[in-house]
Amino acid sequence: MIRTSVDDKRSATKRSRILPAVTFVWTSAQNWSSSSIFVHLDAHTGPYMKVLLDEVFGQDNFQNEIAWYYYNKMHDSRKRLLPKAFDQILYYVKNKQSPYTYIPLQEERDVPVRQLKRVKIGGVMKNARDDQGNVIYQDKTTRTVDNVWRIRCLQPANKQEWVNYETQKPVDLIERVIDLASRPGDLVLDAFIGSGSSLVAAERKGRRWIGCDLGRFAVHVARKRLLDEVGGKPFEVLNLGKYERKYWAVATFGDDLDDDGLISLYEYVAFILKLYGATPAAGMQHLHGKVAHAFVHVGAIDSPVTIDEIVACVDECVALKAKELHVLGWEWEMGLHDPISDDAKRRGVNLVLRQIPREVMEQQAAARGDVEFFELAYLDVEIKPTRKKFEMVAKLKNFVIPNPELVPDDVRSKIKKWSDYVDYWAVDWNFSDDTFIQGWVTYRTRKNRALDLESDAHAYDVADT
Repeated sequence: MIRTSVDDKRSATKRSRILPAVTFVWTSAQNWSSSSIFVHLDAHTGPYMKVLLDEVFGQDNFQNEIAWYYYNKMHDSRKRLLPKAFDQILYYVKNKQSPYTYIPLQEERDVPVRQLKRVKIGGVMKNARDDQGNVIYQDKTTRTVDNVWRIRCLQPANKQEWVNYETQKPVDLIERVIDLASRPGDLVLDAFIGSGSSLVAAERKGRRWIGCDLGRFAVHVARKRLLDEVGGKPFEVLNLGKYERKYWAVATFGDDLDDDGLISLYEYVAFILKLYGATPAAGMQHLHGKVAHAFVHVGAIDSPVTIDEIVACVDECVALKAKELHVLGWEWEMGLHDPISDDAKRRGVNLVLRQIPREVMEQQAAARGDVEFFELAYLDVEIKPTRKKFEMVAKLKNFVIPNPELVPDDVRSKIKKWSDYVDYWAVDWNFSDDTFIQGWVTYRTRKNRALDLESDAHAYDVADT
């Protein structure tokens, strides 16, 4: 199985218009009773969130408010505003009465300060003195980190770290949080990973980590950063997929979507048809609706659309002398696009395969009608043997997106050949309709925009693998 990722700026552009108030949240500890949570906000939402977090975690468990002072931010002098130079990080612990993890940190002073030297004498701290009784001074070059953190913000000019993600945080900011509230081997959870800075920081600091995000662009950016960071160490990318859809369907249409769930299943199909601009059609076995002169079939929530399923729909269209069929699906059986489309065309049916976007599960997007069903992209891959016995390579031959006019003009103007649309592709050499495990991967980075179109060779143990 081969998995590809299109370098699609549409999702990134859409995300940049709706920036989250909480950009990263995580807990870190050996157990939940000693864990901590850090919530990053700005001045617009901080006061409101403080009240909410007091209610959720308890006002007594509030540890401190950290001011992240980004000294290097460029300010627009034309605006009649007091320049903004810090954000808030609200710091709570699970329970102040339990031994939560807190490790005082030291940082270098800009200029050493002269201080009295203190020593413990008889269990009491006193000023240190020399043999003549004179008070001893010392130059102090470090200071205990307080709740004002002077850490740079990221600028696009920082080519080493900047990944062109609008809400990206500097890794050293998050490393300080991890150093403060966890120890090596502890667990770090970031429920809004964005560009993946917290996962990179956790990896560098020897912590276990879990990252979550609803944005596909965020997951893709974070995955590539981690591939660069971990140096071959394994990690998993898990997609809620059908489980997320099943939860949404139960919450929206009721919990009776199985074999005897006729009413709620009808409501699901009617909902998808309405978003697609189609009307329900009764009295047919496989065809659910009609839009203009085409019949429409809606794929199941928790399983891929199969070749056999599409063949049954085409059979019904042929019997009805229908000339066009639209099949809507969440997931698709591998390798169905060309063979099934060609077979339908030979039988006089124009087959259109369209993806049901996850935006249908977002109530506001569905209510606004802000949902688009895109045709499936076409991928041409050649699997060819090498000169060695039982050894194969995978080669990308072509990749076509059906609606290039929907790609923003500034992106489309940079596309010179079909491979420019591909940002990442991976091969699972032993895929068996379950979890995708990449055995080989290639991807573009900001430093290296080249992309391999042919994989490394993979050797099988036996011929029928």
